[in-house]
Amino acid sequence: MLNSIKKYLKKAREEVSKEYSILSSESDQTAPDQDLANESSLPQLPKAWIGVDLDGTLAYYDNNSSIEKVGPPIPDMLALVKKMINNNIRVKIFTARATDPKQLPLIRKWLKTNTLPELEITNIKDYYMIKLYDDRCIQVEKNTGRLITG
Repeated sequence: MLNSIKKYLKKAREEVSKEYSILSSESDQTAPDQDLANESSLPQLPKAWIGVDLDGTLAYYDNNSSIEKVGPPIPDMLALVKKMINNNIRVKIFTARATDPKQLPLIRKWLKTNTLPELEITNIKDYYMIKLYDDRCIQVEKNTGRLITG
């Protein structure tokens, strides 16, 4: 147990020092510009990151899906993630799958297949997470408890 914690902390330290870049012009053409404009105004903290859920957000997930396979990418979200990475915004895959170590190789393979770098995969929110993209969230107005509805 102690060794696995040490490995996790080592990986986390390495992740903090990584810089990501995707050298593909396709990502610049399809991402929603208004979302990226919002990201570029975020504080540029060295450890700040944006979480992107996998199933149902970055990859298709429906009643026929299973944890044995990650669904095909959702084009608009894939393009947005690539654009964030190309703009030096730190992105982590934020997924419940991270609770199962057997899922990590599957997710890494999916990232590589979809021309994404080996992003950190986590299910833990920390003080450096500044935004989360997730299909299950309901946004709450800060410090009020009021639900923000569309």
